[in-house]
Amino acid sequence: MIGRNMLLATDEVGAETRRRLLLDILETESLYPHFQPLVDLKKNEVIGHEALIRGPAGSIMASPGALFQTAIENNLLHTLELLSRRCSLERFAELKPGGLLFLNISASLLGTPEHTEGFTAELLQELGISIADIVIELSEQHPFDQHGLTNSSVEYYRSMGFQVAVDDLGTGYSGLKLWSELNPEYVKIDRHFVSHIDSDAVKREFVRAIYNISNAMGCKVIAEGIERKEEVVTLMELGISIGQGFYLGYPSPEPQPTWTPLAISDALQSKDVVLMDQAETASLLLRQAPAVSADDTVLYASEQFRAYPEMNALPVIREGIPLGVVKKSDLLELFSTQYGRALYEKKTVSRILSEDVLLVDSQLSLVEVSRLVTDQENSALQHDIIITQDDCYLGMGNLRDLLKRLTELKIQNAQYANPLTLLPGNVPINNEVDSLLKEASDFHIAYFDLNNFKPFNDCYGYSKGDQVIRLLGELLTRFAGHDQNFIGHVGGDDFVVVYRSADWQLSCERILREFDEGVRSFYSPKDLQNEGMWSTDRKGVRSFFPLLGLAIGVVHPDPYRCESFHEVAELAAMAKKEAKRSAFSSLFVSRRRCTGIANKGDRCEQRQA
Repeated sequence: MIGRNMLLATDEVGAETRRRLLLDILETESLYPHFQPLVDLKKNEVIGHEALIRGPAGSIMASPGALFQTAIENNLLHTLELLSRRCSLERFAELKPGGLLFLNISASLLGTPEHTEGFTAELLQELGISIADIVIELSEQHPFDQHGLTNSSVEYYRSMGFQVAVDDLGTGYSGLKLWSELNPEYVKIDRHFVSHIDSDAVKREFVRAIYNISNAMGCKVIAEGIERKEEVVTLMELGISIGQGFYLGYPSPEPQPTWTPLAISDALQSKDVVLMDQAETASLLLRQAPAVSADDTVLYASEQFRAYPEMNALPVIREGIPLGVVKKSDLLELFSTQYGRALYEKKTVSRILSEDVLLVDSQLSLVEVSRLVTDQENSALQHDIIITQDDCYLGMGNLRDLLKRLTELKIQNAQYANPLTLLPGNVPINNEVDSLLKEASDFHIAYFDLNNFKPFNDCYGYSKGDQVIRLLGELLTRFAGHDQNFIGHVGGDDFVVVYRSADWQLSCERILREFDEGVRSFYSPKDLQNEGMWSTDRKGVRSFFPLLGLAIGVVHPDPYRCESFHEVAELAAMAKKEAKRSAFSSLFVSRRRCTGIANKGDRCEQRQA
């Protein structure tokens, strides 16, 4: 049995005592698997879990650090790892959460007889877990690991159907060496480079480089140690789509089957929600539900819950005004105590009233409802919403219905997205502009188009042409991806950014500079030296064309004089046409604010590539 010495602090316990405690844990198999979710940041869904082992709660061996360090000191690491793996797999099979399971394996252990004899594969078959769902997560964090890993041992498991991940990327030479030699399916960026990445330019450049290399190698990047919303936003702007960390979900004995509460918050704050039709209001969530008076008894509330078993909370009203709710969980807890029913069933429900509930007006847009939900403390994120009209009780709404509608809208938006860049297409762009005009909002709209794109496609092929288009899409996302802005892909090499942020001109100028630098990597040394190439023009004449340039036309529509997106589109098209008069990259800022006679003062800011 685990003795009371387990409760002492680690530094107060001698090495021999810790060794005995570890042996006791191994003998009694007192290990407790926890599972931390890995979240697809774009889809707002859990794609898998990492198995993390813990010792007995309240003991010095509860933390994995103490547990594994003691095992290393006593040459018991392999024994501990094998037992940890078996416990994790058995618990995973029992809970059946679905998705991938990431298993940590020391590099030095991968080539041992226990592995090469098929220990893990046999156990998976016995537990009914598919090998394809297991990701072997490798790290060379221990000194003796550096010579314990071979390509042949990794390929042995890959040939059986296992996937491979490299952990702690960026902490030293060994992780980069593993990445280059093993070509894993996943790489995990160490938490050091994720922490406060939103305010650290060096970390952003490091992660951007990792993302670019991973694209070339065909592997997926996972950002570890995410603890803040700002880190999620920055990582997504850099192209990272899979994350792990306390912000997305804590390690838990029971893996979350769908979302953690924090992931729900991110789902509601997703930029896709911005595309929602502003006409959709909280009234769409309305469900008729019985209410109780503040003077009704607790027994009466209990009877209402029995009559409506699907309800988790009853609204409490006085003269039609909602005061809060009675939660079923609170009532059941009250009745479960000794004499609880006898003591409280004749008391009024005001005794167990909870004001921890969200009240929204029926005409509030679903966009605003989602923002109100995410503004709540995560621990107080409620499933039920009270819907009112003129401050009086109207009915109830449910967070599940809100999520369902948001999901439907995201699917609808995805149908209109450009397949090359996954950016919103014409329909969402037009809806966004019409919505801003309806609200009489102040905004600028920038139309982006490439110069000399056809001859580039003719010379270098459509595959490279698509790469250039994706480059432009990534630059727009990076430098115009403000919460207030909207980025759309009209089609081909045409893009639109609807700017509501004040830095629209600075953003456009930065995109121009970055494009002119980035596009040079697509040319041959000869064409770069000549600053262009020879190709056939639209009339079939052999001509010289400069390097690709970016034309940007910007307009500032008058929302009181433009009636629809058609007029705004015409203004933007005219501004882009002016910008394209130059064969090089240029920014044209139009003074026209509505269709009709041109305003004086149009200006073109041109810069040569």
